[in-house]
Amino acid sequence: YIFRDTDFSVQFLFSVILMALCAVRLHYTLHMSPDDPLNGGVRFYDHIVVELLVTSIITMFWSTFIARTIHGRHEHRRMNTFTAELVGLFVLFLLWLIGAAVATHTSNPPDVDVMWGNLSSCWAYSTCRILTTLLAFAWLGWLLILALFVMSLLFAIANKAFHDPMHGRWDRRATNYGGDLSMRNIVR
Repeated sequence: YIFRDTDFSVQFLFSVILMALCAVRLHYTLHMSPDDPLNGGVRFYDHIVVELLVTSIITMFWSTFIARTIHGRHEHRRMNTFTAELVGLFVLFLLWLIGAAVATHTSNPPDVDVMWGNLSSCWAYSTCRILTTLLAFAWLGWLLILALFVMSLLFAIANKAFHDPMHGRWDRRATNYGGDLSMRNIVR
């Protein structure tokens, strides 16, 4: 459980960093001076940056909830099962994948609708370094969500624990989590 708790803490950290990078990008594009060469000085915002911002905020709340549940051994009927965790992780997996993939596509020419351009050729500018870092953390966040999903799925399959508490440290004889309560009085 320590590994999963740590993974969710790292996911929270990646989400905070991605949220900050998205906020910096949005602030830059929404408060451009008329002399800025980007987009002729016309203010705009990248739709995918907003999607990544929302995804990072949702992930921060989800990571906090899951880490608290795992660490505190909370056992509520539906919200704290492995099934609920897997559904939440799958939704986050899709959100992170869409955000990272579209951001990657947006940053690679020769597409005529490219807004970011070739990020590998503009690292001398801070706005380009911010986009490159944003892209890196989007993929790192997706990769960590994928690892968490696979890890939880394999644990749930191996232990037939889809309806059991997601903290994974339960004693069927001592839990209030339903199931066969007749085993509670069995002493080894």
